[in-house]
Amino acid sequence: MKTASHRRFSAAASVLLAATLSGAGGHPEAARGSAVDVGPFALADDPTEVGWRLLAKLNYRTGEKTEELAALDGKLVKIPGFTVPLEDFASSATEFLLVPYVGACIHTPPPPPNQLVYIEMDKGKRAKMDGWNPVWVEGVLSIEMTESVYGHVGFTITGQRVYPYES
Repeated sequence: MKTASHRRFSAAASVLLAATLSGAGGHPEAARGSAVDVGPFALADDPTEVGWRLLAKLNYRTGEKTEELAALDGKLVKIPGFTVPLEDFASSATEFLLVPYVGACIHTPPPPPNQLVYIEMDKGKRAKMDGWNPVWVEGVLSIEMTESVYGHVGFTITGQRVYPYES
């Protein structure tokens, strides 16, 4: 009996340790760095967290991308950032830009294309626009150059969810 309890505890502790070490639950590097691999504990529908450092690995002049970045093309991802509506004074939108810092593109030169994500919400869904507070955007990532009113954009996401950022 003591052995079975010990095994259940060890299995539970292993799962918790693996999830913690792999970044599940909002490891700070996930927002700043590369994609987080949550291993066998992730559900098939769970989006992969993608940070701005990984997106910056797209060479927007040549179109070259790292293997890690190329592996995310067409996959469900989750990216933190700030919304920039493509319509003036929009409180909600079906299309917008996601940027890495507050105020990007607003009366300043825009970030480079590998630091801009064009979001088109899926099936006419609308997302609340609050450029002052960070959000998570979940959707299917495409690595392709797109033109916006702010210039060239290196990524497109078909948005499924937009919700407040919590680490």
